[in-house]
Amino acid sequence: MLPWKRVLRPLTALLLAAAVATVPAATAHASSAPSTGWNDYSCRPSAAHPRPVILVHGTLGNSVDNWLSLAPYLEDRGYCVFSLDYGQLDGVPVFYGLGPIDKSAEQLSAFVDKVLAATGAAKADLVGHSQGGMMPRYYLKFLGGAAKVNALVGLAPDNHGATISGLTNLLPYFPGATDLIKATTPGLADQIPGSAFLTKLNAGGDTVPGVHYTVVATKYDEVATPWQSQYLTGSDVHNVLLQDLCSLDLSEHVAIALFDRIAFHEVANALDPAHATATTCASAFS
Repeated sequence: MLPWKRVLRPLTALLLAAAVATVPAATAHASSAPSTGWNDYSCRPSAAHPRPVILVHGTLGNSVDNWLSLAPYLEDRGYCVFSLDYGQLDGVPVFYGLGPIDKSAEQLSAFVDKVLAATGAAKADLVGHSQGGMMPRYYLKFLGGAAKVNALVGLAPDNHGATISGLTNLLPYFPGATDLIKATTPGLADQIPGSAFLTKLNAGGDTVPGVHYTVVATKYDEVATPWQSQYLTGSDVHNVLLQDLCSLDLSEHVAIALFDRIAFHEVANALDPAHATATTCASAFS
């Protein structure tokens, strides 16, 4: 075996392991979210919160584990909250978001239609983590989603790719590595900076008219790096760094979506800007 081939498989495994290390054990996953409140298709949006909120998990996440804290947080504030699984690979349970991202966007499109039909709402708001904050932009830009979505809020979204603290920069030194990743986990390959998917997604601008965008980043992110690459550009974009809101916030890529109530408060502000309040360290206790 050629020397580089001896390194190729460990490198590919390392990239996947690095991604796996950023998600918790999925022991809490069930076939669906709780039948009342969260993923309750009898929920009708109120006048105060007229749009359902759809939560879009990250790579290797799922519709339950990714949202065990944020879904109840929003439900308690009067929102109709829904979440979906997407990007499944045959034979890989629980850990999703690994399929081709354009196909995942098609799954999101179908789910948005389902939620809008059930709730009677004209538009939805999307809140996504990591890939889940980036993938919806394909839906908005290429699948007609901009007409059905009011706002997209991304928690640590890899809008311009994920270098995993520079690991993907090593791929060119191992011929065939990218092809191997694409063949086995195309959703990971699509997130490598410079991929055909990201090039298409960001060509001509990374936002579309008519949608309100919010990006919440953390400087301690170890996946969507450099963290500045998460930011979007456009006239209706609000980019925010958690540490500018609270310098004591130490959340990294996973914690920002799992239990960071400072980030959650900023999500609530983005969903209801007319009643937004200042996000500070004290928001962790609100």
